[in-house]
Parts: sequence; structure tokens; C-alpha cells
Amino acid sequence: MKIAFLFAGQGSQVVGMGQDVYAKYPKAQAIFDQANCDFDVKDVCFNGPQERLNQTQYTQPSLLITSLALAEALASEGILADVCAGLSLGEYSALCYARSLDVDQAVDVVVKRGRLMQEALPAKTSGMAAVLSSDIQSIQKIIEACQMELKEVLEIANYNSPSQTVISGQKAILDLAIKRLKEASMRVLPLNVSGAFHTSLLKEAGNHLNQILRSTSIKTAQIPVLFNVSGEEEKDVVSALTRQISSSVQWVRTIEQMLEMGVEVFVEISPKPTLDKLVKQVRPDAQVYTVADVKSIEALKGVLHG
Repeated sequence: MKIAFLFAGQGSQVVGMGQDVYAKYPKAQAIFDQANCDFDVKDVCFNGPQERLNQTQYTQPSLLITSLALAEALASEGILADVCAGLSLGEYSALCYARSLDVDQAVDVVVKRGRLMQEALPAKTSGMAAVLSSDIQSIQKIIEACQMELKEVLEIANYNSPSQTVISGQKAILDLAIKRLKEASMRVLPLNVSGAFHTSLLKEAGNHLNQILRSTSIKTAQIPVLFNVSGEEEKDVVSALTRQISSSVQWVRTIEQMLEMGVEVFVEISPKPTLDKLVKQVRPDAQVYTVADVKSIEALKGVLHG
């Protein structure tokens, strides 16, 4: 049975994440205890408050550590992936899981990446929203009309599923687009993120990130990792991660590629379910399970091991 691990990205963070796997699994505990952060990652993850956890410079390393702790807990139960991918920030968790990056390197990169993004996108000046519609053409037309009207940045950030597209941009134009999309009878949900990720607003941050990545030792992945920029494996990891910060996430293609590779079971690794429904929208009969805590690990064991 071929298993894929899907690592969630920013927006999936919740206070208390990782706390019970920390208490039960020594290898998960080691991930938290050995994390080389300039803040108390256990305190932020376990105790919050949510407002602090939602700040990009805390969110990114906290989610990385929690995701890897959950993956270590699964490994302790003999549950391993044959292929993996991560949505946005989750790509770094996937690369750690595949042994392409070590944990300290990844923490260092995502801490710096988070700061670059925070600096590039001042609080409350930009954001993202999910559009629940399969009419990509109409979404694009509304984006273009809003751009003509306000001359601000608004772009498609994520192709999450056939019926979910994420738009991302500066606040005024994002608000206008949300209004226009709703007038066109589309359902729109603002996302719990601190800025307009995966847009050209982060091009300069991407240039700085490229320098950081070039000084990072990146090894050959031990299992296939599919990347956001293409939904496929990439030979040049530094280029893929550099482009990822300001490019659209090709998540539909990622899931389609995994299905082509023969994946039968998708395991979402996330503090709360966010990717499971996206997989189902690509393949309604897919077996998808979310691992967020000890209870969900036990449930997955029951499914896989009978």
C-alpha cells in the first residue's frame, strides 16, 4: 500500500498543537526539546496565546516542529510515507521528513523566511481569501477588473482543488475582490494568515531567501518530494523554494501526480484538518486521514494495521 504524507501550511496552527504527542512519544519529545529557536517553541505551541501563534515569525517554526513531531510519532508506530509534499510552509516539513534538510537547518531557514515575510508584508496591509468555486475564468476576470480599478497587487496564490482557489493581495483590492466575488454568487472565506503570501509582493523577500538557501546544505531526498511550484519533483531545490515564496501553489497537480504514482492512502499531518477535503475534491473516493494528535494516530493504526 503506497502512502503519501501531506504536511499542512500556515493557517492550520492551533494552541495546544503537539502537546499530547510530546507527552507520549520520546522521539516527538526530542523534536521539540532540541528545536533551535530563539523563542520557547513548546510554550508558544502548547500555551499560545493564539494571537502570538498567528504571527508569522512564530507560526512557521512552530508548525514545522509540530509537523515533524507528529511524523516521528507515526514512525514510532511503523507508519512511513513513500512520497510526500507540503502546502507552502509545509514543503519544509516534507523536505525534513525526506532527509533533504536536517531539522536545525530547516528551523533556521523558516525562522529567517518568516521574518522576511513579516517585514515584506506589514500587519493588516494584505491578506488572503479562499474562493469556493470551480469557475476559475470568472475569478480571473474579477481579479483583472479589480486591478484595473485600484492598481494594487491581487493574484491567485493557490490552486488548492478544482473548487477552491486562493486569492492573495493588498487589503483594499482584496476587500474589493471579495465583495465582487460575493456579488457573483461565489462563497469567499478570509484566511487566518498575516499577509499576502505567494504573490509578487514577496519577490524581494525571495531574493533574500535565495541567499539563505544557497548557504544551506541540502541533500538528496530519500523519498520523492513533490514541490508547490510544479506539483512534481524538482532537481534544483534552492530554485524551487525561492520561487515558491512568490509563486502560485500547484496543489491540484501535486495530488494528481501522487495518484499517478500509485498512492492509495493520503495522510494529512496537521494540527487541524485543512488538506483532507482538498484531496477529496480532486479524487472523491480517495482514502484520506488527518493526523493531529494521539487519538488520530491510534485511529490510523487501526485502519492500516487492522
